Amino acid sequence: MKIRAIVTGSTGMVGEGVMQESLLHPDVEQVLVINRKPCGVSHPKLKEIIHADFFDFSAIESELKGYNACFFCLGVSSVGMKEADYARMTYALTIHVGETLSRLNPDMTLCYVSGSATDGTEKGKVMWARVKGKTENALMRLPFKKAYMFRPGYMQPTKGLKNTLKMYAVVSWLYPLLRAVFPNFVCSLSEVGLAMINCARMGYEKQVLEVRDIVKLAEEE
Repeated sequence: MKIRAIVTGSTGMVGEGVMQESLLHPDVEQVLVINRKPCGVSHPKLKEIIHADFFDFSAIESELKGYNACFFCLGVSSVGMKEADYARMTYALTIHVGETLSRLNPDMTLCYVSGSATDGTEKGKVMWARVKGKTENALMRLPFKKAYMFRPGYMQPTKGLKNTLKMYAVVSWLYPLLRAVFPNFVCSLSEVGLAMINCARMGYEKQVLEVRDIVKLAEEE
């Protein structure tokens, strides 16, 4: 199956890495990115829409049809945010986008970047984990062909990309050791992208993917 993917968050580290894997993969024939500012990438497969308001896609809905995968990598840090503000930018925004895309593309597979330790019960003490869990649960109820929740921990960035967070320059040399000692928490950003592509190509037996699932799925041919 040839994949026509929408990628959100491509001006951030995770989205840029997933976009890169999508552009390189032979089974991905088209990539649409929706950004508030240009991503600065040019590629024959790539189309970019600059759109400021992710709570209102009405002006661009016609351009969002005809895609069979969405790799949702858009997100904000919870550091310093009140729960209501974080929930608006994480839960409300994501579900609005999800509702729009599932209505326009009922044959679409959604892959959502959540995070390790996300709280699927929605009742824990950690604010971001509750909000992410609520978001996961709501996405899995939407009428997509299939929806997969990705819960990576530490992601080794892809070399050469421009949106890598500065903190990774300090710790990335430890990657081989971290992977050996914490195999349930550490993977590469490349593996996240490949696993998303393989989810869209052939599915997976679980809807919630932890790090070991991501690594396993990334290796599938």
